[in-house]
Amino acid sequence: MRKADATTFILFFLFSAILQGCYSFTGGSLPAHLNTIAIPVFDDRSGAGIAQFRAELARALVDRIESQTALRFTPSMTRADGLLEGAIITFSDVPGQLSSRTERAMTNRITMVVQVTMEDRVKKTVLFTQAFVGFADYPVGNSVAQQEAIRFALGQIVDGIFDRVVSGW
Repeated sequence: MRKADATTFILFFLFSAILQGCYSFTGGSLPAHLNTIAIPVFDDRSGAGIAQFRAELARALVDRIESQTALRFTPSMTRADGLLEGAIITFSDVPGQLSSRTERAMTNRITMVVQVTMEDRVKKTVLFTQAFVGFADYPVGNSVAQQEAIRFALGQIVDGIFDRVVSGW
């Protein structure tokens, strides 16, 4: 192989590798008749007093769906082609890792379960109902890390819901 051919091959390979990360779900496998989606603030049925994260979860889903699909958010549930409703069902913050010396918790684990239903309002059918789980560990006694763990768990849930919305047909 000549030096020019080898250089061309390497550049082509690098260019191809870079483009692999440029895939978007825009248009994806969503049914063509779904153009708008409503995502109301999720309920908090966990009884854990984490209501402040309900709106954060809905906002993260709206941002992700609008940025990576052809769907557009509408605040009107009656005018939306699709409806994504959900509720935080359980929230736990329990000891995760115990110290072998003191037998006290070194980390706690946040676990959240969110139940979601996606409805096709054009065809008047339920597309899916599914529970999504998110979890994260944080050092005991660190309230900032606890909030970060909650947000990380919410991020896992958003990822799961988004994947289901765009590929679950």
